[in-house]
Amino acid sequence: MVNSSQVEAMIKAVLPDAEVQIKDLRGGDHYDAIVVSSAFEGKSRVQQHQIVYGSLKQAMQSEAIHALALKTYTPQEWKSQTPVA
Repeated sequence: MVNSSQVEAMIKAVLPDAEVQIKDLRGGDHYDAIVVSSAFEGKSRVQQHQIVYGSLKQAMQSEAIHALALKTYTPQEWKSQTPVA
């Protein structure tokens, strides 16, 4: 089992500029993740997800992470998603 901070660290090891939001959905093996990175520029959504899943490959293969609901955004896409205060 891994915790939210460890999931975030694994993603940031591959995407150092990433803004990562992790929510533990079920006691340490089901997560909801939002990842924003400039590395996603020019990549399809599938390619973006492949990058994130690649960063978590070992934890997913060992079933430390059983499920991941993932949303990825470029910084510009994220900016348009976030309401202005």
